[in-house]
Amino acid sequence: MSRDKPYQLPALDPATVLEERGNGYPEPFESRMREPRRRQLGDACGLEKLGVNLATLAPGAQSALRHWHTLEDEFVYVLSGEVTLVSDVGEQLLTPGTCAGYPAGNRDGHHFINQSDQPVVFLEIGSRIAGDSAFYPDDDMMWIDVEDGWRAARKDGTAY
Repeated sequence: MSRDKPYQLPALDPATVLEERGNGYPEPFESRMREPRRRQLGDACGLEKLGVNLATLAPGAQSALRHWHTLEDEFVYVLSGEVTLVSDVGEQLLTPGTCAGYPAGNRDGHHFINQSDQPVVFLEIGSRIAGDSAFYPDDDMMWIDVEDGWRAARKDGTAY
């Protein structure tokens, strides 16, 4: 079958999905990320209960602050490159074909850091559960799910 016309939903070419940069953290946190890039594939496909991102981390970039979710399950699958998973068990190198999963409510804070000299590409998949919150064990930060989206707050609940 030849590809002489554009895909139509439910199919799509990820390259046609706008690439977003950063995480939306308040400072001083956002500048630590070095602009991770994501294509929100789940949104582009109209998914409401499942988030799917195609993420790219440049050398030296990190995916997020180390965090965990109260209600959201998360899953990551590495497509290319090498990335360091940092969690409560320490650092682990993930390579293409490896994955990691984080059950909701498990207080094992995690994130990825690209310590290599090449970009790393991976899929981020997570459930979308109303009322979810994200906590950051290493930083004075949390995200609270509010009626009109997410709100960044300090651990004492005051807004950034």
